[in-house]
Amino acid sequence: MNILKQAKAVGIAAVLAVLAGCAGQVNEQAGGASSTSGATAANVAQLKSEAMAADTLFFFEFDKSDLKQEALDDLDAHAKYLSADRTSKVRLEGHADERGTRAYNLALGERRANSVARYLVIQGVNRSQIETVSYGEERPLSLSRDDNGWSRNRRVELIYQ
Repeated sequence: MNILKQAKAVGIAAVLAVLAGCAGQVNEQAGGASSTSGATAANVAQLKSEAMAADTLFFFEFDKSDLKQEALDDLDAHAKYLSADRTSKVRLEGHADERGTRAYNLALGERRANSVARYLVIQGVNRSQIETVSYGEERPLSLSRDDNGWSRNRRVELIYQ
């Protein structure tokens, strides 16, 4: 019986040692991540300049919420700045054209805004820096009721706050 108690104590000690070692690794990795995202003021200013020069309108195909390839470079510029300056925040406003019901277009605008938000988070932006809202068809960029006008209204607008 005494041997079982000793074996149990050794087992518990081994598990605690492993957990302590894992915790140390997580802290070291977290420290490394914060130092890489902790940029110099000059670097943050450069990243901000690049982000402000990038497009803030991202357009979508009819009835789609998938990001277009041409949007990724501009989104990367915004993501680099936002991940370097954790105090900056953005609002992503999702929009749809007038075709479809009001409820459907609100949901589509939300999916589009969330699509951009997911991409930014994958690129290293903290989700707490991002607010998403959908306006559906309520705030058109173009009043033209043709393919060109509708394509301008299927968008997400990125707005720094």
